[in-house]
Amino acid sequence: MVARVGTIAFQGIEGVPVDVQVMVAPGKVGMQIVGLPDKAVAESRERVQAALHASGLALPARKVTVNLAPADLPKEGSHFDLAIALGLMSALGAVPADALERYLVIGELGLDGTVAAVSGALPAAIAANALGKGLICPAPSGPEAAWAGGALDILAPASLIALANHFRGTQILSRPVPSIRAEPAGLPDLSDICGQETARRALEVAAAGGHNLLMVGPPGAGKSMLAARLPSILPRLSPAELLDVSMIHSVAGQLPGGTLSDRRPFRTPHHSATMAAMVGGGLRARPGEASLAHHGVLFLDELPEFSPQVLDALRQPIETAECIIARANHRVSYPAAFQLVAAMNPCRCGMAGEPGHVCARGPRCRTEYQARISGPLMDRIDIRIEVPAVSAADMIRPMASEKSAAVAARVARARERQAERFARLDGGLARCNARAATALVETIAAPDAAGLQLLRDAAEKMRFSARAYHRLLKVARTLADLDGQPTVGRLHVAEAISYRLTGESLPAAA
Repeated sequence: MVARVGTIAFQGIEGVPVDVQVMVAPGKVGMQIVGLPDKAVAESRERVQAALHASGLALPARKVTVNLAPADLPKEGSHFDLAIALGLMSALGAVPADALERYLVIGELGLDGTVAAVSGALPAAIAANALGKGLICPAPSGPEAAWAGGALDILAPASLIALANHFRGTQILSRPVPSIRAEPAGLPDLSDICGQETARRALEVAAAGGHNLLMVGPPGAGKSMLAARLPSILPRLSPAELLDVSMIHSVAGQLPGGTLSDRRPFRTPHHSATMAAMVGGGLRARPGEASLAHHGVLFLDELPEFSPQVLDALRQPIETAECIIARANHRVSYPAAFQLVAAMNPCRCGMAGEPGHVCARGPRCRTEYQARISGPLMDRIDIRIEVPAVSAADMIRPMASEKSAAVAARVARARERQAERFARLDGGLARCNARAATALVETIAAPDAAGLQLLRDAAEKMRFSARAYHRLLKVARTLADLDGQPTVGRLHVAEAISYRLTGESLPAAA
């Protein structure tokens, strides 16, 4: 007799059904797992045997064969433990086979029979729901899986014994409740920033339209402080965005306690990050920082210190909003619709252009340092601003700066205007101006006569690329949305052009 239990293998954030087939037959005593298991799956043999023994169920002195079908699909991870154990229990008559037919199963076993949390509970729950089945998962992963839908049948046992008792009717497992992570107190606020009115305005524009932003200035000017306060003015995640973001973080094992957060991700990788860490990859093709920042912010501090190859690897995700990891035996795609925010010093010593400072290396210091950023990457950055050093008068002024809540309200109103526009024009495929399709840009951001003339003159004089031209229009559209204007005017075009003038000394294609 062959016992069958359903489980899931992950390809990116998608769940692929896997049939765990267990057969107990005469032959050489032992347990063998087949079906392209990796090391973690192969080691399930020892964990399952120990967990069953601790639960009071002895394996018979017979040959046990476990097949993970389809056999040509690589199986990775420890979440197959519980399905294999339940398959064995079903084959031995300890668990009714008809009860397991209604569920997909994931979970890692401890040697004492406890069920430990695993990555990917939310994608597994969504896959189970799509197949019309329930989900059996570890108790710590239950709140995460519960977000897949209120109608989904979820069992979240803490141990094998608790699950066996539930099927026997001697214990009832209650359905886990979805939960939102509590917001930490004392989050950074824009009112902490002294001076830097131009930078604050650029930050507001970037937040309102989801535009990429580059800040150039000397050390201590407040570039990192400004970037850290961007999440405080961004709108909260919508329910659909919340699930998208949480599925990626679930596969990466970064949902502590199974709780979700409606705050947009803010990822700050160190400049020593490798290409696999940034765009994804590695032995198991895990999501990288670009995907973990999906629907949020990817902040790269000290931008020229990153490897040029790593930076250029971001060019395709910025355009297509996805990271594609291609290997000889498989291909994985992770969503990566992130907002790039970067900060850098103007030169190696950091003080180029500051009054009273003369660099010992001369212009070479600035030129060589900035040349580490390629022109095509710079062309994808919509807003470039200079952040000068803060003066003593700014530090001691008595008047308090505007708080994040007031700025966030203006940003929210601008985002609502964009959402209504895109719902009417493209069915809501785009969520902000920065993500608008090229075919729509010249329609939604068509300037008035004066603005069109200014745009034409600037494009001819500065030799904008086609990409730079459309990105400039998107920024102008965002400025009009902040002002509540239905048409892009000359002032909006002029301000958008000023954001591309800064940093033209960098090796940009625009």
